[in-house]
Amino acid sequence: MPQGDKGKYTDKQKRQAAHIEQGYEDRGLPEDEARRRAWATVNAMDHGGKKPGGGGRGKPVNRAPARKGGHNSHAHGRHH
Repeated sequence: MPQGDKGKYTDKQKRQAAHIEQGYEDRGLPEDEARRRAWATVNAMDHGGKKPGGGGRGKPVNRAPARKGGHNSHAHGRHH
């Protein structure tokens, strides 16, 4: 499988990556960096593609990366 091939990812994983990417772009990141970070986040959560032959098959989902993004985005305005 060529590097960058998303064939082993489910439609849900692809939608998640697109949504995460849009959030990064809204915060001013370049499109290619936003895409890289979005797929890194999906991989951190699912350990790879969920279809047969993908690295994440049969592994539990780690939701910490998704919560981390929401936590950080709501921290503005606070003084530490």
